[in-house]
Amino acid sequence: MKFTCSQSDLNANLSLVSRAVPSRPTHPILGNILLTVDADTQTVSLTGFDLSLGIRATIGAEIEDSGNLTLPAKLLSDIVSRLPQGEITIATIANDDEEEILTTIKSASGSFQIRAMVATEYPELPTIEEGQTLTIPVSVFGDGLKGALFAASSDETKQILTGVHIRTSGSVAAPTENLEFAATDGHRLAVVHTALEAIEGNKSDNLTGFALTIPARALRELEKMLGAKREDETVSLHFDDSQIIFDLGDRRLTSRKLEGSYPAYEQLIPDRFSRTLTVDRKRLIGGLELVSVIADQKNNLVKFTLDGEKGQLSLAVDAKDVGNAREAMPAEITGTDMEIAFNVKYLMDGLKALAAQEIKMHLNEGTQPAIFTPLGGLKMTYLVMPVQIRE
Repeated sequence: MKFTCSQSDLNANLSLVSRAVPSRPTHPILGNILLTVDADTQTVSLTGFDLSLGIRATIGAEIEDSGNLTLPAKLLSDIVSRLPQGEITIATIANDDEEEILTTIKSASGSFQIRAMVATEYPELPTIEEGQTLTIPVSVFGDGLKGALFAASSDETKQILTGVHIRTSGSVAAPTENLEFAATDGHRLAVVHTALEAIEGNKSDNLTGFALTIPARALRELEKMLGAKREDETVSLHFDDSQIIFDLGDRRLTSRKLEGSYPAYEQLIPDRFSRTLTVDRKRLIGGLELVSVIADQKNNLVKFTLDGEKGQLSLAVDAKDVGNAREAMPAEITGTDMEIAFNVKYLMDGLKALAAQEIKMHLNEGTQPAIFTPLGGLKMTYLVMPVQIRE
C-alpha cells in the first residue's frame, strides 16, 4: 500500500474521524483508524468506529498501490498535525509478521516509522439493506440542530432524553412537510419547525409519519460535518429499525437509534397565556450575563419582575455570602405584573438559539412553564420550567 496526499486534507479528516475513536477501546483495534486505499478511484477512506458511532471521510490521493490497514488514531493524528503543509506519502514496508505492518510517513522535512495492525479484525460500519431514505437540505437540518440540540439531556440514565427527536407532520397531498426537531432534559424543551420542500427522490409516504430519536453525541458530530457544506447541498438519511446513516457525499456518519417512545412533549406546551413580554434579545442576553456574575453557582437563579406600568423588565440576583445585582430594561408587557425565577444557564442557552432581534415571552403563573418564541426568522418554541422563589 502506498499513497501521497495533502497534509492539510489528511489532517482535517483525521481530526473528524478521530471523534468516533473511543478513548478506552474495549478491543485494541478500535483505538485505530482504518485506512482504505483504492487505486481505481484514487481515493483514501479514513474510518473511526466505537461500535455505536462511526465516521468515514474520503479524500483524493495519488495512489500507487491499493490496500488497507489500521494505524493508532492518536499517534497518527499527532504526527500528521505536526508535519509541515505539503505532500505526505504513506507506505507499508514488507514484514514477515502478518499481524503487524511497519508503515512509513514521509514529508519534505523527514519521516516516521510506526507499527500498524492488519485490517481484517476491524469491524465493518453498519449498512442498511432495507429501510427508508430521506433527503434534506443542509440548511434545514442545520437550523433544526442549532435550535434543539443544546436542550438534550447529558444524563445517560435518561436514555431517550439524550437524543433529539425528529419527525415530520402533514398530509400526503401537502406540497410541503414540517420537519420538527425536539429535545428536552426534563427542565426545558426546545422545538423547531422547518418547512421541508419536496425534493426529488423523497417519497410522500416516507415523509408522512417519519419519526426517530438520534443520540445527541452523533448529531453534534453531524453538525460539524454540515458546517463544512454549502447550505444548498443536501444530506441523505438512510434508516431502519435500529440504525441510521447520514450520507454527505465524501463523508458518512453512522449511529444507533435510541430505543423507546419519546415523551409527548407537545402536551407540555400551554395554548393560552395570561401575560406576554416582548424584549430585545441581545439586550436581555447582555443583562443576564451581567447579573449572572453574582449568581450563586449552587442554584444559579435570576428573578424576573414584570412592571407593565413602567414598561420594564427587571432582573435580580441575590447570592448569599456573595452579593446581589440588579438590571432593568424596556419591554412591552401585557397582563398583570408578576415575579418569576429561572435557572440562568437554561435561559442563556435558549436565548442564544432564538435567532431574532426581538423575542416574545409567554407566561401564566410563577409556577407554570414560560414559553419563549422569536419574532421572525426560525419557527422555534423554547419552554423553560421556573424555579420556586423562596423568600
